[in-house]
Amino acid sequence: MTKALINIDYTNDFVLTDGALTCGEPGQAIENAITEITKTFIEQGDFTIFAIDCHQEDDPFHPESKLFPAHNIKGTEGRSLYGKLAKVYEQFQQLPHVKWIDKTRYSAFAGTNIEILLRERGVKEVHLVGVCTDICVLHTAVDAYNKGFEVVIYEKAVASFDGQGHEWALRHFENSLGAKVIKR
Repeated sequence: MTKALINIDYTNDFVLTDGALTCGEPGQAIENAITEITKTFIEQGDFTIFAIDCHQEDDPFHPESKLFPAHNIKGTEGRSLYGKLAKVYEQFQQLPHVKWIDKTRYSAFAGTNIEILLRERGVKEVHLVGVCTDICVLHTAVDAYNKGFEVVIYEKAVASFDGQGHEWALRHFENSLGAKVIKR
């Protein structure tokens, strides 16, 4: 197993029209792509991680509490996977190569054991999908690059509530991280 998928924060709070910190239509528009890519990775037996933002209610010490409204609160429906992706996870969650990881920072690597899990499996290349392109996907990509992983981003399976930030991040992935951005 030399590649893995990290599926980042595709939850109700980030995607529903009335989600707490929603991408709205751009997030909803990637539903089919993110679902198909995830399903393909799982069915091929590739290591697939759902790296999902997890916050405690009324946590005054978390740095995001100064920047964003409360979101992805543990135990709430806002933290559930959005739409068709939820069904894919339900169908395959029992497989040994499918893993759910709670994350509390932008990067899926910060404060988690993701790097250990990837290295144990001999993963050299991480594929990233999810939201937000210019926040959590970006910070995960930067950390993956700094840790020596090859990085692949699926342009049709990432989205943001900030269109300019989204476009900037796509350029940054290629131009500063040497990532492969798949445009189809």
